[in-house]
Parts: sequence; C-alpha cells; structure tokens
Amino acid sequence: MTNSPPRIAIVWRGDRDARCAATPQNNRFHRIFEELAAVGFAPEPAVFDEELADEVLEQLLAVDAVLVWVNPLDDGKTREILDPLLRQVAKAGRFVSAHPDVILKMGVKEVLYETRHIGWGVDTRLYRTGADFRQTFVPTFLAAGPRVLKQNRGNGGQGIWKVEFTGAPRGGGTLISVLEAKSSSVPETIDLSDFISRCDTYFTEGGCIIDQPFQSRLPEGMIRCYMSGSRVVGFGQQLVKALVTPPSGPGGEPLQPGPRMMHPASAEPFQTLRTRMESEWTPEMMSTLGIEAASLPIIWDADFLYGPPDTAGNDTYVLCEINVSSVFAIPDEAPAEIARAMASRLEQSSKSA
Repeated sequence: MTNSPPRIAIVWRGDRDARCAATPQNNRFHRIFEELAAVGFAPEPAVFDEELADEVLEQLLAVDAVLVWVNPLDDGKTREILDPLLRQVAKAGRFVSAHPDVILKMGVKEVLYETRHIGWGVDTRLYRTGADFRQTFVPTFLAAGPRVLKQNRGNGGQGIWKVEFTGAPRGGGTLISVLEAKSSSVPETIDLSDFISRCDTYFTEGGCIIDQPFQSRLPEGMIRCYMSGSRVVGFGQQLVKALVTPPSGPGGEPLQPGPRMMHPASAEPFQTLRTRMESEWTPEMMSTLGIEAASLPIIWDADFLYGPPDTAGNDTYVLCEINVSSVFAIPDEAPAEIARAMASRLEQSSKSA
C-alpha cells in the first residue's frame, strides 16, 4: 500500500461553468500543474466565485496546500469573502500561499511607506484620513514637482494617479493635471479640491493613500523582479506607458505599453538588482514587516523603476509596487521554482508537525 500524493489546490476566479470545466490542462496555469505533478504532487483546479464559496471551502479543507491567484479587485468583485475562507483553511492546518495576512503586510501600497528606509525607498508619505490628505497635500507641496498617489489596495493601475500642478486661475482654486495608471486613461485638468474629494473612497474600510515623487526615468521602463520565497526566479522588463503623458493635440490617444520581455534569474543586466533583493532588501523587508521565511509567498514580484544614477553613474532602483495576490504571467523558469518551493515548504511543515 502506498501513500497518496499530497493534493495541491490551485485557486483562481471564475463562474460555475468554469469550475465544472476546469482541468489541469485547460487554463493558463497548466505549466504550474505540470511541474507540481512532476515532483510528486496531485494538483487540482479550485475555481472560486462568491456563490461557490461553501463548495470551494469544502474542497480546500480536503487538500494539503493551496496556491491562490485572485486579484484584490476584479470587475467590481473583491476578496471580502475569499480571504476569511482562506484564513479558515490555514487555521485548519493547510498551507496557504499567499496567506491573506501576508498580503496585508507586503501586497499593499502601504509597504512602500513602511519600507521607505530600505535601499529601494524614496520620499514616501502616508495619508490615513481624508482630512489629513486635504490638509497636507497642498499647492506649495505640488510646486516642487509631480507626485504619484496610490490607493492602498488595487490592481491594473486602478487608483494610481500622477498629479501635477497646473496653475492658480483667477477667482481662486488650484488647477492640477491628473492621469490615472489604468489602461486607456488620458490626462484631466481638475481643481485640486475636487480631486481630493474624488479620493475620499480610498479611505473607506481602513484604506489609505501613499504619496511618492514621480520618477522621471519612468519612460525607460519597469523591471519586475519575480520571487519565490526569498529567491529571485526571473525578471520581466517592459516599456510601461502608465503615467506617461501622451502627446497633446490631434492624435493624442492613450499610450499603449510595450511587451514584457521575460528573462531568467541569471540574466546579466539584472545581477546587481538580484543580489540586492536576495541579500539585502528582502531580508530587511521581512524584518521590518515581521514576516518569517516560511510565510513568504511561493510566488510574488517587486516592480522597480530606474532611479537617479548614483555618484559612480550606476543605476539605482525605486520600488513602486509589490504584487502578491495574483502574480501572472511569470517567467518560463518560475513554474519549476514554484514546485520546488512547495515541496520544501511541505517538507518543513511535516518536520515541525
């Protein structure tokens, strides 16, 4: 008699039809299914929707581990039901990645403020209430240069704004130009007071706003550093167009991003960043946020913009976001690293049990 292989549920969002039709082969995570099976696991789909919560909970309580790919915001749906469900599964002794409590520490924009002292940080401010935001975010502050405002939880550029001072028209008020990072956005001129009122919703349910200086090298592209636990497993490089002001006049359509070019962890141009992530910045983040190695997500990424060159002319890197909830697409090497990390985590769990 042989022991059954450990069951690993892979969770993503879909409706009942998608749940009924899902197999390890017919979805975008098929490479992850393949690599998990190759190291001796029995991976299975676990398509989630709020209407299916009881059914999904029953399934997850019957497996050994859970890997989750669900965005915080998706066509108006949130993780309000999913996160308590995952906490219940974890409390029952199942390994869950990423755990909702870990997401709240490192997968929100507030991490930019909490880790601003780390080498990836810049002048970062935090507004916890609308009153604080209205009192502090004043025209004289904007006169020093454009700022980028970010709501605490979101994805796809929602609630991320480039804000620039335009002028003070006759009759009072302060005109600003705002550009949201989500796809197809175009600049809008608006009174500062009206824009601040528009942001009131970002403070609901314990939300906040993070405020950073705009990075002038943004048009040079963004580097996405893919991590499995504390190991770099690849890089993605992309000429992003979010927050890049399109040309004015006729034909000033929203700019479209270039393709994301994937690179292995060994790619030479990124070795300085790799070393800093593995030996300095990730350990410092863990210490600051109180995250143990065993709780780091199986897959996560850190997005960097180029900062000003240092005194020797070398590139510096500015963290603009950490993604934890639903990291995909991923480099070709990442599925095998996910499987390796899962095997290691479950082995550690069995030894400590």
